[in-house]
Amino acid sequence: MIYAHSANANGDWHPLQEHLASVAKLAGQFSNNLAWQDEARLAGLLHDLGKYADRFQARLHGLDSGLDHWSQGAWVALDKEHCAIAAAVAIQGHHVGLQRADLDSLRRMNPQSLTQNHPFGLTLSDADHLRLKQRAEADGLFFHAPAQTALSLQNGMAQAVSSMLDVRLLFSCLVDADFLDTEAHFEGDAQGKRPRPEGPKLDASAALAALDAYMAKLRGTTGAQAEVRQARQDLWSAVECAGEMQPGLFTLTAPTGSGKTLAMLKFALEHAARHNLKRVVLAVPFLSVIEQTAREYRKVFKSFPGNFVLEHHSLAGLGVEAEQHDAEGASERQRRLLAENWDAPIVLTTNVQLLESLFSNRPSSCRKLHNLMESVILFDEAQSLPAGLVVPTLAALSHLSSAYHSSVVFATATQPAFDTLHSAVTKQATQGWQPEEAVPGHSEMFRVLERVKVSWPKDGEKRGWAELAADLRDDNARQVLCVVNLKRHVLALLDELVGTEGLFHLSTNMCAEHRRDVLKRVRARLKAGETCRLISTQCVEAGVDLDFPLVYRALAPLEAIAQAAGRCNREGRLNEQGRLGKVVVFEPSAEEDLRRCYPTYAYYQAAEVTRTMLTLHGDLNINDPALFRDYYQRLYDLNNPANLNQALNDAITALDFPEVAKHYRLIDQNTIQVLVPWVERWEEFDTLRNEAERVGISAKWMRSAQGLAVSIYLTQEGPPAWAIPAKLRRGGTSDEWFFLEGDYYDDTLGLNPPKGEQVFIA
Repeated sequence: MIYAHSANANGDWHPLQEHLASVAKLAGQFSNNLAWQDEARLAGLLHDLGKYADRFQARLHGLDSGLDHWSQGAWVALDKEHCAIAAAVAIQGHHVGLQRADLDSLRRMNPQSLTQNHPFGLTLSDADHLRLKQRAEADGLFFHAPAQTALSLQNGMAQAVSSMLDVRLLFSCLVDADFLDTEAHFEGDAQGKRPRPEGPKLDASAALAALDAYMAKLRGTTGAQAEVRQARQDLWSAVECAGEMQPGLFTLTAPTGSGKTLAMLKFALEHAARHNLKRVVLAVPFLSVIEQTAREYRKVFKSFPGNFVLEHHSLAGLGVEAEQHDAEGASERQRRLLAENWDAPIVLTTNVQLLESLFSNRPSSCRKLHNLMESVILFDEAQSLPAGLVVPTLAALSHLSSAYHSSVVFATATQPAFDTLHSAVTKQATQGWQPEEAVPGHSEMFRVLERVKVSWPKDGEKRGWAELAADLRDDNARQVLCVVNLKRHVLALLDELVGTEGLFHLSTNMCAEHRRDVLKRVRARLKAGETCRLISTQCVEAGVDLDFPLVYRALAPLEAIAQAAGRCNREGRLNEQGRLGKVVVFEPSAEEDLRRCYPTYAYYQAAEVTRTMLTLHGDLNINDPALFRDYYQRLYDLNNPANLNQALNDAITALDFPEVAKHYRLIDQNTIQVLVPWVERWEEFDTLRNEAERVGISAKWMRSAQGLAVSIYLTQEGPPAWAIPAKLRRGGTSDEWFFLEGDYYDDTLGLNPPKGEQVFIA
């Protein structure tokens, strides 16, 4: 008997023939009857071919090490009989990650070449791939040529983004099948292998009934004006009709306060029910938004099975591999298992998690991608996509839609003009980017739901911090939100406001628990009509449910100004009094280079487009969707997204999976987590620190610590002196988790290190 894995807790070894056959069967199932289903099965049969070697069998008994047991199968997949490029690249990468897929790299998969020069310094378990193939055939396995492959040798990589996604999806089928069958073996008992339970399935009709009932209840308790109620009903009716449309690319444009969060879900479920789609995936740019959305979705589906709504983000926990030593409840462990491959009807995640996975080369990140096929994929606040990633992102999503029967929806009140990039996207994905609008009557909704009037700065008009502070202290500004572009601007303004009644501060200098506490106190004061002056960075703008009658906003990209305006008269209460909320846009007077008044150069560029439009048109109407189309077209003309991020473009052209993963980053900066002693959670901080010092940190510890952590830049010099690395349970110290050393956490300002240290995330 030849084995794939050593004995499990029951003493059973895992036969290799059984493992390869099981992985092939699962990989074929995961490929959803696609044209390349045979190739997925072939990848499953060949992925561990090198385990038929005598040296690998010795390794299972601890008698050998440093072996490559996958390259032989990759080379068989590439031979003239099979010509299965995607399978070969997937097999090669199922332990080490996807590598390069250009012709020279494919040729270097030859076992003879690897014997002389292995890129990872390993030794082939057996350099004779034909001998291994013969042993597998003697074991009852046969490697038939696939009827159709994902890629052809002639032009399979002509559109690199699309072709690389094809490889990643086949890779996903393979690695998830491999993980699941290996897990089933090691979880086995006296009855044999024990596969994990499947996640619940999407019953779109039942989910729709629950959503409609929830909305009917909400409508019965709302105190909104008749016009607002009608606009929300119009949106509901529009997405219900749009759900009947054929799967494809969509925009969903709707104003703040129109009920967009639940309307997106309504569209997705109607669409899934109509076209028999398997799941709904919602991606949002910020954790504050995802937590808020998850709470609402759980209310809708409270009577459904556990994990019907699955959260997958940093605050929802880490993978099972990291947490398997923790004593956790069965339901929480099941949630974490399902998060590995998104085996759930409704998945809530972040843009970072979803989009970086689409361009990843790592098995653990790509493992879930096959479950994006035949799905509805929703992006909330779509304007947050960085310009340097726009074209490859649109190309990947376009191909996912056209080739894999999924629908992609970009929802926002400030819809980017991505369709103007259609020709650039077409070079990487045949379908290009020409989405259908799910809410064709949205312009009227913006008019009906107009809640604010914006006061714009006159040409050359600037305000110093002292002058601005005087405005914010005025009796007419008893309840006011002021949003600035940089944390140091927040600190400068707070210095001018010392002693002001009802003063609060919000920024990511504060740990998440601290920010939640401030927001809770702010909401309570607003509701009670008490004085409340909140000074904040942009962290307050997206998805934070606040309702101020007056908002000040430093000049910024137009979409950021619109987001800040969404915190003004949010519930429309001032409309009931016959007036609108007031948003005052101002330009700080600073003696520094104007570009240094913004967190990034791209942010500065976008703010300059806003300034240009003000010069050309005077006051701008942020309730007009056409304004944002003009704004984005000007911005794209200025920065030409197709030519941004040259390193990423070069990596895509070179079919270099590791380099693509390296350069496709929604968050560029390298950050570390610093655990801080916020006074209101001092005992919790002390407990976490004592546990870390005593036994080291674990995945469970990290989940508990997230609420007391502040993210800061890791500079070229390394961590600052006041950040002490946490001890790891397996030995050594963490390069991600640190403790704050010194009295540098302020109950108002949050993390406040020694002056001059530029570690803040703007």
